[in-house]
Amino acid sequence: MLMPDTLKALGVRWKSLAPIFDERKRRLWAGAEAKALGYGGVSAVARTTGLAINTVRTGMDEASQVVKEGRQANETGAESQRQRRPGAGRKAITEGWPGFDEKLSRLVDSSTRGDPMSPLRWSSKSTAKLAKAMSRGKRTISRHTIAAHLRAMDYSLQSNRKRFEGMSHPDRDRQFRYIAQQVATFQERGQPVVSVDTKKKELLGRHKNAGQEWTPQGRPTEVDAYDFRGPEGKVVPFGIYDLSDNKGWVSVGIDHDTASFAVASIRQWWLRMGKRRYPAATELLMTADCGGSNGNRVRLWKRELQALASEIGLTITVCHFPPGTSKWNKIEHRMFCHISENWRARPLTSLGVVVSLIGSTTTQAGLKIRAAADLRKYPLKVKVSDEEMRGIRMTRHNFHGEWNYTIQPRSDA
Repeated sequence: MLMPDTLKALGVRWKSLAPIFDERKRRLWAGAEAKALGYGGVSAVARTTGLAINTVRTGMDEASQVVKEGRQANETGAESQRQRRPGAGRKAITEGWPGFDEKLSRLVDSSTRGDPMSPLRWSSKSTAKLAKAMSRGKRTISRHTIAAHLRAMDYSLQSNRKRFEGMSHPDRDRQFRYIAQQVATFQERGQPVVSVDTKKKELLGRHKNAGQEWTPQGRPTEVDAYDFRGPEGKVVPFGIYDLSDNKGWVSVGIDHDTASFAVASIRQWWLRMGKRRYPAATELLMTADCGGSNGNRVRLWKRELQALASEIGLTITVCHFPPGTSKWNKIEHRMFCHISENWRARPLTSLGVVVSLIGSTTTQAGLKIRAAADLRKYPLKVKVSDEEMRGIRMTRHNFHGEWNYTIQPRSDA
């Protein structure tokens, strides 16, 4: 009977050498160890390594030929690199199954989803279901073989890619160029240029937040199972991003996302940040989406901008991105995305937590954000009369005046 210390030493050697062994070296090492251990060595090596007993016995037979093979290799000056004897090993499934790859490709190819003869027309194409579909008849195949062949055929697991933006306006690119020209002109004159938008509304409470965060093993942050709105309510973050200074402001509202709230947020940015950064400013350029509280068709938006222009004494120019192109607005990928990354996997349990997480967002490129809560109420369905619209000192630009316009301060304000 083999001693426990002997088996323990055998296990240590196996753990040390197994990562660098190929198939043939595993057999040779196992056979040599079994032969050295003597009676009971085959079973002991099989238990320790997890190899099959037949594999260990085969290794013993091969190990006895090592010296002979080595001598032959030295005499001929060549070294055999084979892992198995010629003809050994399982044959590739394609050798006995002509057209295997073609049939598998037809099942996987997304263009066959409309094929009424396809067995997976209305089903997900998992490796298990592909194996079942391929195994119809006398032949059977495992999902592991399916996965190996898919990788060999340059297939991989992929999610959907957002690409199509719906109906594109014929002047979309020209509007992009016009916005870029306006931004460059304002920046050359040292005038402020900001990108404004409302971030996604967030529910307060112990709700799951997307992403992962480092936590002790087996101790994830526990949250509610369902994302129902609770007594904590929701928050509406409206952001202003300074394109020239790489700094931003976010007003975190607790009421409705209206044009009044949007302009109030812009006012707070100017009073707390913009006025100090641009003390000699006479103009302000804003880029915004075509929809939402800052949409180009929202009358309240323009009325509130008139009040803001008259209050701070700046001429305000607004350039809207064409419909369906909101992701091109700079604030989306220069500020909002970093806020989402900063609070990943953290439940937004209160208004204070949201403000703190936004205000602590920074990047290596130097982004800094200030944030504050806005506790005021902003009623819905505020009507702006035609007379009030006529009182707005708004000049539409020659190029797409519905998207590009300038509002002058009123002297009677």
